[in-house]
Amino acid sequence: MVLSAATHEKIRDEIKHYPQARGALLYALHLAREEAGALDAAIFDEVAEIFALRPIEVAEVASFYPIFNQPRAQAILQVCTNLPCCLRGARRIVRDLEHQLGIKAGTATADGRFAIVEVECLGSCATGPVIQVNRNPYLENITPDYAAGLVKSPEGAVAARRPAPLTSTIPDGVEGYLLPPNGERWLTLEDYVRHGGFQAIEKASKMAPKDLVALVKDAGLRGRGGAGFPTGMKWSFMAQPDGGPRYLAVNADESEPGTFKDRQIMERNPYVFLEGVMIAGRGIDANAAFIYIRGEYVEAYRIVREAIQTLYDQGILGDSAVGFGRRFDIHIQPGAGAYICGEESGMLESMEGRKGQPRKRPPFPAVRGLWSRPTAVDNCETCSQLPAIINRGADWFKAEGAPTPNSTGHTLFGVSGHVKRPGIFELRLGVKLRGLIFDHAGGLEEGRSVKAVIPGGISMPILRGDQIDTPVDHESLRKVNSLLGTAGVIVMDDRTCMVRVALIAARFFEHESCGQCTQCREGTGWLYKTLSRIERGEGVEQDLVTLADCCNFMDGKCICALADGCSWSARAFFTQFRADFEAHIAAHQCPFPESFAP
Repeated sequence: MVLSAATHEKIRDEIKHYPQARGALLYALHLAREEAGALDAAIFDEVAEIFALRPIEVAEVASFYPIFNQPRAQAILQVCTNLPCCLRGARRIVRDLEHQLGIKAGTATADGRFAIVEVECLGSCATGPVIQVNRNPYLENITPDYAAGLVKSPEGAVAARRPAPLTSTIPDGVEGYLLPPNGERWLTLEDYVRHGGFQAIEKASKMAPKDLVALVKDAGLRGRGGAGFPTGMKWSFMAQPDGGPRYLAVNADESEPGTFKDRQIMERNPYVFLEGVMIAGRGIDANAAFIYIRGEYVEAYRIVREAIQTLYDQGILGDSAVGFGRRFDIHIQPGAGAYICGEESGMLESMEGRKGQPRKRPPFPAVRGLWSRPTAVDNCETCSQLPAIINRGADWFKAEGAPTPNSTGHTLFGVSGHVKRPGIFELRLGVKLRGLIFDHAGGLEEGRSVKAVIPGGISMPILRGDQIDTPVDHESLRKVNSLLGTAGVIVMDDRTCMVRVALIAARFFEHESCGQCTQCREGTGWLYKTLSRIERGEGVEQDLVTLADCCNFMDGKCICALADGCSWSARAFFTQFRADFEAHIAAHQCPFPESFAP
């Protein structure tokens, strides 16, 4: 036996939480990799026996997820090289580590002591550059000197810890309800109850599920995970009860570059999230909720898992759950580094212990979701909005939002990139980009101006610097041909090469495509190759036509929206900043010598 008896016991205990054992497969693979250092045929055999699967089935699942396919080493130095971290010098960190260890990123030293891996967004965009060693808590705001210290010994790198910096605030004049005030962390049940916690679920218990749905509809709450679909309307699509189980699937897999809000909720106010999950569960008359959290969020996973256990210990969850008068369960599952699992049906596949490839629809999750049962899919922040809506009412929630009909309530705006005070700010929808950048995030370096802003995560179309008086809400951003997305705002100053920004975005989508649809698999690759050629100084005018044709080839033609997001992003880059692309092609080199390294 390769794995210890203790690991076998943990896996078998986890299996008990799921209608089908396979729901615990990713958890089992994490445990196996942490104990053995890497996954191999012997582990696939052993894990397969536990789950009554064939070894090839386990290997197929493991092959899909980046976390399970890193080089074997005592200390794996994973450096985020997506846009927010690159804007703050991540590429220098990688090159310094390569020089010091004498290896290239993606490989390990011959003695197996160290490996370097470039990873996509780690969801800590305000604190870049960021390194994660193995599956330890993040090391944030990394300097070249600190990174050099990590390679003195693998034991030292594995033991390295830095307190997570406070990056989320409630600005003056805002009555927050998502984040605790004054930098506090309400990590105990007593903290949360002392501040009014679990009053909302008690109030919701006196309402019929249909009345809860009507209240959330009236409040105008829209999903905070990127698509912005009305939450109450989504709940109303649930199939009628038929005597079988019904589920809530909660998406805490935020992996969109520029997006780092859900981590702040889970690490600072986990019980508001869990109370919101309970309210959503009651609204759809669910039997259980399953939270899918990105695999890199080890601290958030630990905090939320411990909070869930506390709710069971106190009788708030379990046989007579508060607000239900019957059994209601919440469980949490770790992902393994695949952005596509943020797509709702890809997430459901992963939650069931399979490759996270999106499903063809119909049927939609509300009819056939988790384990083929009716399922509502909601985002972490969306659920966290619910206690305030129940406690204060729909009219209050609408008054707290933008002066437009479809952008109600607060959201957590994440501002990263070329600003002095990057971070998360709890604000009403409708704040202007200019206010976010200058009033809250401290503006840019002296003498620099805003060249570009991505307003809602890297898949949302980019805006020019002369568009920063746009309010950040659903309606206003549509008027300037962009979208709110996840409210992850990435700011770039006048030194920035937009070809390089487009290249990083295209690389991300190529890496994260599940490969299921031809248009996405091939289109993301073509965009990345074409942009790479332009960035190297080998581009020609025809490449701009090719880029546009490729985007048209991808739009609206795939099972999920990953290809759409890639094409929206790419098309906006060469539409809004065509001069940058033309200058690259004409000069056969980057015309922005001060730009970040891609």
